Parts: sequence; C-alpha cells; structure tokens
Amino acid sequence: MPVGARVDDIPTLIDEYAEALAGADISFELIVVLDGTKEAVAESLRSFGQDRSWLKVIQFSREFGESAALMAGFSEARGDVLLTLPAYWQVRPSEISSLIESVADEDDMLIVVRGERAGSAFERIRRRLFHGILKVITGESYRDLGCGVRLMKRAVLEEISLYGDQHRFLPVLATRRGFSVREVELAQSPKDVFRGRYKLREYLHRILDILTVFFLIRFTKKPLRFFGSLGFLTAGFGAIVVLLLVTQRLFYDMPLGDRPALLLGSLLIVLGVQLFALGLLGELIIFSHAAESKEYAIRSIVNKK
Repeated sequence: MPVGARVDDIPTLIDEYAEALAGADISFELIVVLDGTKEAVAESLRSFGQDRSWLKVIQFSREFGESAALMAGFSEARGDVLLTLPAYWQVRPSEISSLIESVADEDDMLIVVRGERAGSAFERIRRRLFHGILKVITGESYRDLGCGVRLMKRAVLEEISLYGDQHRFLPVLATRRGFSVREVELAQSPKDVFRGRYKLREYLHRILDILTVFFLIRFTKKPLRFFGSLGFLTAGFGAIVVLLLVTQRLFYDMPLGDRPALLLGSLLIVLGVQLFALGLLGELIIFSHAAESKEYAIRSIVNKK
C-alpha cells in the first residue's frame, strides 16, 4: 500500500481494508510504504499500529516514486499471494473479499476494473484514448490500468523489477513474461472522483511511458530488429536520393555540386549506417550478458527428480 502525494484518511482506509481481508477468512499482513518523509502521517501510523500486529509501516528517506514503494513492500512481504492497494478510495473496500474469492489456480494476476466509472465526458475520452494508444503500440488490451488494486502471486514480482512509472504497466510486463492476467470488475468507490485536470506534461509522460514499455516488450532482446530496420529504411531512402541525382548528372547533364538534395541524401545514408551500428552494438551487449539473463517463466515441472 504505497502512500504518495495523494493522501486521504489513511487510518480509516487501513481499517476498512483490514476488515475486508478479515472477512475473506485469510491470514494477512498490511504493509504501508510512505513515499517521502511525511512525518505527521508517519507519526499517526506509528501510534495507530501499536495495537495492530498485522500492520507494518515503511518510511522512505525521500520521495522515490510508486514503483520503488511497491518493490519495497514486496521485499518485506512474507505471503505467497500479494495484493496491492492504493492509499485512497478507488474501489469499495468491501469488494476486496470478492476479488480474493474469485482467484483461480491458473490466474497469476488479477487486475481490477472499476465498474460504472464516475467522471466527466472528458475523463472518459482521456481513459479510452490512453488505453487505445496502449493497445496500438503494445498489442495488449486493458480497460483500467489506472486502478491500483491488483492481486498476484509472488512469482510475478520475482520475475519483474519495476522502476520509474512502470507500476502502471505491470500487467503488460507480466503478460510479456508469460503470466496469466485476468481483469475482474469491482464497484467503484463513490469517493473516487477526480475533478481536476492533469498538466500537459503528465500526458506527455504517459506517452513516453507507453513507448518505454513498447521497447521493453518488443526489442529488449532484439535491438537490431528495430534499429536495423529503421537504419535500413533511412539509408535506403538516402541512397535513392543520391542515385537519382547521379542519374540526372550522368544522363541529363544536370549540375550536381550545388544540389541541397545531395547533402540530404548523404546525411540519410550516414544516419542509416549509424542506426544499424547502434542496433548491432546492442545485440553484442545482449549476447555478452545472455548467460546472466532469463526471459522465460516456468509454471510447473512434471516428475521433477
């Protein structure tokens, strides 16, 4: 449960989460990660947790981001099944028990979709646009990656390391590693209403995050396919321009030295060769570290001796 800049009544929310988990008749622990100093919140949680043995509070020395907070919580967790919960009301806490009950043996991760979403028409368009761009770029289709309520097996986090803002795309990364990811619809909390507007840079950051995930899932192990293809197209276009100019000079007696297109074609050829070389260098680096990396996940082994 990472606590960042958006902090509501944390003790009340923790109690509601704990009540829902107790209602599911399971043993549990709640780990709260304070992303930043927030001494007032930390002090209130210290006194709040004195008579709650199932509560653990981790406080960062400064703000490191939600991905770092999640990884810190995962490293301290002892269970085989992990549940991430936001530090504000996204779904009704009473719905958490139904999420736990709906998990099947073949599910590696359950991600929550908030049903009957509240918000303006602008918010609905923004959400659809975000998920539409994600589907076009990565090929993965999801409906509510903004929801932080996710249930997963420990094996998922043992195979995936989060950094930056990749926590939003954890289901995409898990699917890439071969894990089974399923969406479960839960009722949205009436308190989960965002009436403001994000800054323009936030939208730019999300697009850049999607592009980052695109490269991670498509070309991390095959950089030459991307840079080589781009370099081939760039150098090929430059070669066509140069060839056209040379043909005009040889057969149509047109001047060549004062043609700006000659400089453009030459630059494109050089750029294409550099892009190809960059992809080849990436392949060499990956090859040299191939023994240290693993890009598969084993679900089970039958008759293991």
